[in-house]
Amino acid sequence: MEKLILLFSGQGAQYSGMGLDLYQNDPLFKEKIDQASQASGLDLVKILANKDGQLDKTAYVQPALVAVSLGIYAMLKRDYTLDIAGMVGLSLGEYGALMASGALDEREGMRLLRARGEYMQTDADANASMLAAVLGPDIPQVEAICQQVNQADHSVAVANYNSPKQVVIGGSPAAVTQTIEKLQTAGAAKKVVPLQVSGAFHTPLFKNSSSQLEWRLQTVGFNEPQVPVISNTTGQPFTKDNVATILSRQVCVPTHFADCVKYLLAKREVTGVLEIGPGVTLSKFVKQIDRNLARYHIEDLATYRDYGAQVRGN
Repeated sequence: MEKLILLFSGQGAQYSGMGLDLYQNDPLFKEKIDQASQASGLDLVKILANKDGQLDKTAYVQPALVAVSLGIYAMLKRDYTLDIAGMVGLSLGEYGALMASGALDEREGMRLLRARGEYMQTDADANASMLAAVLGPDIPQVEAICQQVNQADHSVAVANYNSPKQVVIGGSPAAVTQTIEKLQTAGAAKKVVPLQVSGAFHTPLFKNSSSQLEWRLQTVGFNEPQVPVISNTTGQPFTKDNVATILSRQVCVPTHFADCVKYLLAKREVTGVLEIGPGVTLSKFVKQIDRNLARYHIEDLATYRDYGAQVRGN
């Protein structure tokens, strides 16, 4: 049996119609989505269909994306015996991992995600900002150039350390554009790609969201995770006592996905990863971290069946 790291997709992986084939074909998945809709007070099926462009709004996509991942996880628990070394979610995906691990009640988690999404949407609307993926980076040089630009502007930073081959920078459009020009002049990256997102999440521009989350999280009770969930912020396991503090900081400081994966690789005899939720972004990062790990992903009915065939074939 594979010893797996479960990966929970982050914001940006969403697409119109995600999860709807599972909703129409699997009663347990449907039940989980309906429960999440009730808890969040949102019509998640309508949001997943994206007829009104709601998946482009962070206020709506956060509970919707996590609900899809949790629905898939419920199906996996029903149908398979999993040997889970640990869980890692990218940013938003950490909430899915914490709920799946039992550290956070799912209903409370959905209410919390609706609030988080609204806080972050407010910050995104208040200040123009952007993110850009830096591919093939000289990471120390990227950090140095961000600091150089910040001497005048104070609004660009590394937001995501995704893998040895990709980091993401974020800040005001002017500061990010200037940083991109300096990176290209210095030869500090193979390529820089602006990202289509609502704002520069995981930078100081979202300190207001952090303060609001700190207040909101005081009302939430947490449990000890039943399996290790590794924090993007610290690179260490969440505990019952540190979850609230870390989650409040998380929105305005960098994520360290690569460090989370490396932590589990060093501590456990991991043989593969299973990404649950839309897309294969995290699986691609894992390939850049350790090419020897088996990589699986489930996002719809076809990939769920594919995973079953692969498991039975091993």
